[in-house]
Amino acid sequence: MIRLLNVYYPVRTLILLAGEALIIWTSFLLGTILQFREDSYLVLNYEYGYYKILLITATALVCCHLFDLYDPTRLSAKGELYFRLLLVPGLLALFLAAIEKLFPRISPGNGAFLVGLIILTLSLLSWRTAYTWLIKQPYLRERVYVLGMGARAQRLVRGLRTRSDLGINVVGWTGDLSLAATRDEMAAHLETVRNQRVHRVIIAMPDRRGTLPVAELLSLRLEGVKIEDATSWLEKMSGRIEVDNLYPSWLIFAEGFRFSAGFMLLRRLLTMLVSLTCLLVVLPAIPFVILAIKLDSKGAIIYKQKRVGQKGVHFFVYKFRTMREGAEALTGPKWASENDPRITRVGKFLRMTRLDEIPQLWNVLRGDMGFVGPRPERPEFVEWLTKEIPYYPARHVIRPGVTGWAQVKYRYGNTVEDAKEKLQYDLYYIKNISVGLDLVILFQTVKTVILGRGAQ
Repeated sequence: MIRLLNVYYPVRTLILLAGEALIIWTSFLLGTILQFREDSYLVLNYEYGYYKILLITATALVCCHLFDLYDPTRLSAKGELYFRLLLVPGLLALFLAAIEKLFPRISPGNGAFLVGLIILTLSLLSWRTAYTWLIKQPYLRERVYVLGMGARAQRLVRGLRTRSDLGINVVGWTGDLSLAATRDEMAAHLETVRNQRVHRVIIAMPDRRGTLPVAELLSLRLEGVKIEDATSWLEKMSGRIEVDNLYPSWLIFAEGFRFSAGFMLLRRLLTMLVSLTCLLVVLPAIPFVILAIKLDSKGAIIYKQKRVGQKGVHFFVYKFRTMREGAEALTGPKWASENDPRITRVGKFLRMTRLDEIPQLWNVLRGDMGFVGPRPERPEFVEWLTKEIPYYPARHVIRPGVTGWAQVKYRYGNTVEDAKEKLQYDLYYIKNISVGLDLVILFQTVKTVILGRGAQ
């Protein structure tokens, strides 16, 4: 896997993306050449033809992203995959028609883009078919053995076997040995590594003291076999750090967790810039939101609620009211649930579109929050979850955010298990925090809002 902007991407996914970018570019280039023939040189060089094709290529790739065409969990469903693939030229056709109608000077005219769309549709279907066949070929897959047992090893094996984009073939794993497995028993299983010419061994043992076959692993390492830890692999595959069986030493010695003064100042300046930009964009919608809230139900327009911020400091977060006045008077603090009767009709729409979070931009400008970071939780829940979930206080080392890695990677949660899952994504973000990762999260947030995912 390759690390870009502090996010791990399978090499095959990057090849898939690069291949489709080239196909899209070439399709519209051929469309222009076929339609204009001798005049194509003038259109491409003197009428900004190359820049127009570049813009269309970027738009098409964004469409592919919106339809989850690079999501590894959805690449195996062929029928659904091809259906979503055909939606790309369809949406692109509507976009190009609108551009030609509104900005005729941008379009090359003469049906060049229409020919390009026809070529693109056939090329994309052919490319995806060839790519799907190619990644299944055994000679292009890495052979891996998982040395470990228990639930964690099972999750790793299952993840490796279901992610065809990783290009990994699990040739075996230790399996269900007794909890008192000896070092000799673990060493005996490593014979599989030599017999099947394994390229990599991933260690997923719950307890290594006295049972880890160090000498045998060192011998394999010197023979060219890569030896890696399951925690790192699970982090790369899922974009989270599992807290079960996580050794504190791994957190201490792992790369990341860098919070230099210069970086935090730069991040703060960028956060304020993004917040002001968003505030200017949504400013025209604010009067309509206020009017809708007042007409829908009685009560204040904006409500404030105590949350836990950086270093455990409490602050008040501001939101547009989405619940009935006094909704928690009888129940006390309570997570929102699906079809929650406390949420008003307008409130449901505001939550789905994230318009209820506009007042949080004031929290960002004040410094209570960042634009990107772990979501701030209520003190009552923090006290409870700290007792239930290991490493939970670690999420308070940075400012909480309006959006975050957990929000774009995981659904809305209202249970302890959901809070634990989100913490694992938050730990990944804190470990790999960077301006590049913030930009990735902002890009993913736009997609999440457009598709209405994760709201409740």
